[in-house]
Amino acid sequence: MSKLAEFRQLEKHLAEQLEALETLKGDAGLKKEIEFESKLRALLAEYGYSLSNIINLLDPQTGRSTPVVKSKAGTRKPRQVKVYKNPYTGEVIETKGGNHKGLKEWKAEHGPDTVESWLTK
Repeated sequence: MSKLAEFRQLEKHLAEQLEALETLKGDAGLKKEIEFESKLRALLAEYGYSLSNIINLLDPQTGRSTPVVKSKAGTRKPRQVKVYKNPYTGEVIETKGGNHKGLKEWKAEHGPDTVESWLTK
């Protein structure tokens, strides 16, 4: 998009937003909300209260922390021990994962499919 087209598009959006802002400024409901907020903040300042104090005063249940939710960590099923036996050397490797140094060496030497065929458990 050219800079001029981008500028015109942004100018159009700005005009639409300014029009929406002017419409809101004339809204009676918004004026009442603004008036209420300013009076409420003045009252809070007069008595030295904060919004959180008022929330705790009016609804003490909200101020309490939410119940602790157990994380999913630790709910994972434990890994099964896999036993590989090299038919050429008779060497046995027991591992729960595929990150075993000897197993990696076997896979590099004989190929992963061949080594997986050596799985006994």
